[in-house]
Amino acid sequence: MNFLDVDDLTTGELAAVLDRAAAIKADYRDSGASDLLEGQTLGMIFEKPSTRTRVSFETGMTQLGGHAVFLGPDDIGLHGREPVKDIARALGRYVDFVMARVYDHADVVELGEYAEVPVINALTDDAHPCQTLADLLTIREHFDEDVSVAWVGDGNNVCQSFVLGAAMSGLDLTVATPEGYGVDDGVLKRAEGLGTAPATTTDPEAAIAGADVVYTDVWVSMGQEDERAEKLEAFEGFGITPERLGDRKLMHCLPAHRGEEVTDAVIERDDAIVWDQAENRLHAQKGLLAWLAEQE
Repeated sequence: MNFLDVDDLTTGELAAVLDRAAAIKADYRDSGASDLLEGQTLGMIFEKPSTRTRVSFETGMTQLGGHAVFLGPDDIGLHGREPVKDIARALGRYVDFVMARVYDHADVVELGEYAEVPVINALTDDAHPCQTLADLLTIREHFDEDVSVAWVGDGNNVCQSFVLGAAMSGLDLTVATPEGYGVDDGVLKRAEGLGTAPATTTDPEAAIAGADVVYTDVWVSMGQEDERAEKLEAFEGFGITPERLGDRKLMHCLPAHRGEEVTDAVIERDDAIVWDQAENRLHAQKGLLAWLAEQE
């Protein structure tokens, strides 16, 4: 089974992965590393730079008794030395899981088609489902089931996966984006089929008004540097300040561009939960890996 976006799981499977993650997190804090994935290897394909993704996956495999192999752009060369499907076929003979952080979502789809081991999407330009697992785990830990979330900013890959996860988890979500930067219509239709599509608006104040949590992300993502001036102009008025946030909790997938989508003061607040969110990348991915291993 592959995990290329959140709705590759059923609603029940998503809940099971999060339950597994919470249990593994609790067990690790009580007793340390485990042998759940002893002798197993994760092959990690990276086209994009990474802090949280690489360290959380590699550390997670170590803590579960397994091993991770880093394969950077110079090591593997997607679309270079050999076709994606040939890389997938070879890796599938060596490792127990493949994780890929790449630009083109079609590449993780092709890896999943040919690898014959579970393939995990660790970020593409279309989706970031592992981040959503961490987000949902963090919300579980900080709030009761009745929670309202406002996404303020770009309807990007992180937002699109979160929209699906929110629909599957029954979260009350409103997405505020500038005109022309909203969530893909296909993703909204998928969310509607999973539960409830989010409310959408171009007014950040309207989205935040009834929210318990405000979630934002960078306006200029990796690979969009040539669009920087255009995007900063389009997103003017969408930044999260202490005054706008009020007593609500802040979520951010990081890294943050302080002074753009958030101020330094917002990130540095004592009650910010962005660091719990970052930590939960580790625990959520451990839960996912352990759950995937049990499906094989």
